[in-house]
Amino acid sequence: MIVKIASELSLRVSQVEKAIELLEDGNRIPFIARYRKEMTGGLNEEQLHEIERMLRSFKDLEAYKERVLQTITQQGQLTPELEARITQAQGIREVEDLFFAFRGKKPSRAWLAHEQGLGPLAEMILSQNITQGSAEDYALQYVDPESDLLTTDAVLAGARDIVAEKIAEDAEIRDMVRKFMLQKGVLVSRARNYRIQSEFEMYYDFSDPIRRIPAHRVLAISRGERERILKVWIDVPKEEIYKRMEAHLIKNQSSVFLNELKLSIRESYDRLIAPSIQRQIREDLNRNAEEHAIRVFAKNLRSILLQPPVRDKVIMGVGSGTKTGSKLAVVDRNGKYVEGAIIDLSEDWEAAKQQVTEIINRHQVDVIAIGNGTTYDPTEKLIAEIISAFDGKLSYAIVDEAEAGVYSTSEAAQEEFPDLEPGLRGNIFIARRLQDPLSELVKIRPRFIRVGLYQQDVDQGLLEEELTFVMQSCVNQVGVNPNTASPFLLGYVCGISYELAKEIVRHREAKGQFKDREDLKQVKGLSQKEFLQCAGFLRIPESDNPLDNTFIHPESYGHVIQFLERWGNGLEDLNESVKALWVKIRLAGMDVSQLASELGLGEPTLRDILDNLKRPGYDPREEIPSPLLRTEMPQIEELKEGMVLKGIVKNVVDFGAFVDIGLKKNGLVHISQLSNKFVKDPSEIVSVGDLVDVKVIGVDAKRGRIALSMRL
Repeated sequence: MIVKIASELSLRVSQVEKAIELLEDGNRIPFIARYRKEMTGGLNEEQLHEIERMLRSFKDLEAYKERVLQTITQQGQLTPELEARITQAQGIREVEDLFFAFRGKKPSRAWLAHEQGLGPLAEMILSQNITQGSAEDYALQYVDPESDLLTTDAVLAGARDIVAEKIAEDAEIRDMVRKFMLQKGVLVSRARNYRIQSEFEMYYDFSDPIRRIPAHRVLAISRGERERILKVWIDVPKEEIYKRMEAHLIKNQSSVFLNELKLSIRESYDRLIAPSIQRQIREDLNRNAEEHAIRVFAKNLRSILLQPPVRDKVIMGVGSGTKTGSKLAVVDRNGKYVEGAIIDLSEDWEAAKQQVTEIINRHQVDVIAIGNGTTYDPTEKLIAEIISAFDGKLSYAIVDEAEAGVYSTSEAAQEEFPDLEPGLRGNIFIARRLQDPLSELVKIRPRFIRVGLYQQDVDQGLLEEELTFVMQSCVNQVGVNPNTASPFLLGYVCGISYELAKEIVRHREAKGQFKDREDLKQVKGLSQKEFLQCAGFLRIPESDNPLDNTFIHPESYGHVIQFLERWGNGLEDLNESVKALWVKIRLAGMDVSQLASELGLGEPTLRDILDNLKRPGYDPREEIPSPLLRTEMPQIEELKEGMVLKGIVKNVVDFGAFVDIGLKKNGLVHISQLSNKFVKDPSEIVSVGDLVDVKVIGVDAKRGRIALSMRL
């Protein structure tokens, strides 16, 4: 197992071995990746996550093998050869093929033929030993006027049913057919009714080789099939499959049963093997497409969560409206809710505009966060007029409000704003999502965050697992202040459960702020093991110890203090101490490996310590471009082909990228328009949050579609 994982991931066996040891000892991935680099040879979170996933898959496979072996043993049919083949099988399909002949069988045509006593005749067909006489001669003795076997044709048909089932149970045949289908098969879809208009029209007369069909098309076709818009099947050159099966099974061309065997082969494939293997291949296609989509979703979510906060801004959130009005909410620079309102647009337009303007002036609103679900022109038009009246002093940003509805009725919203109705809670969410995406998005379940197309078509359990991993990774990458964080944010810190997070908040509210990391040990229920896992990710700027505002783990404090006293000026003034440290190190002609040896630390750990000493309180989001705030709100009707605009990438999918150009509807940069060079994977060119220049190449105002190009 360890060797296989190491080989597939191109890692050393020792790295995988140590990673598995640490994982099975209860250590969390962020902790291992950051604080156990020497032990794993510097494995990062993604590599550790993949090791964990493959380890779980291996254990699942081994458990399935055990169940199969137990079932066959109970039937009294397990041979040493079969046991060895099952034990050594490398994948689930291989085990399924070996188990196929021993699964619980329902009454079938072959079963009925056995009941009629045709087993010996079927064996004659399979053995191919008889070369004298004819098939009808041997079938004649089984003719029985008192049963259904009235003719030799009926007898031979029954015997062929037995042979066909035997062939279908041959693991080598099944494996050969599967490989052939994967190589030569074509996925075909047709409309059930060509007159019906739907989003699947491009698949009404579609085909694509299985070996190269993109994941997003697999998901789209499967959805169309579930909605009974499409008929879907796998098309293969059957004659070639027949020939390959015949070459594998026919050993004696002189057998009097040669024609019966050929007919059995065809029937076995058509009636038994093809439906089963096609079903498996469709399942594998869908699973692989889902796994690919989930990886894309995870990458998008990471970019979304690591978008930089809009700091020190008072923000008004405006969500979905109706034809007669809309709701809005204002949060202050710290995210505190200060006022909400309902705007009535049904009667006095100017009064509504005055009402919103007064709220903006009263709270000195800096930015309006506009939810992209605002679908009615009156609300959009009102905000546009207000923004233009401020002559560039009021900016706005389009915010994805898909999660606002989820948040508005969630446990988090009810705890935070028990007295507010859901609509206002949703607008607060819109404002605070712009203000600090990470802190706000952790309040809802990861799978409800909109991160890509076909999100509802993938396995929701796998999606939740992968997105939760990303959320945990991002929270720990940024770090959390336990004196200000919500329990929802704390619950994603390495080693802290949601229940423990709530206990940390209760402790903080009852006893006051944590003075330092050591103070965290006073929290009820926080074990030494959990403290070890979480301490380095909980940063306390208020602490007298400047190391508490870094990612340096408390277990290394002794080494760091020794290091600073030897090479710097101690902890009193960390900035000056670090400056002195580098001067002294250069004068001494020391390098990092020598320093690590002197301190008894691993070189990777010392490099991390040095990096953290230079940047206490570091937030990796600071290195990412800030969200694009605009002061003019265009309308889709104003767009003209050839216009070049600034945009921000909102979503990356297999066929391109969706870009926010200041409208509620994002424009699409098709994969063919991402670059002047051939692009295989859009994520190689753009990521969510990237600021890009785009050119308008098509506008469909009626359908709200905008085609963009980055080929300027």
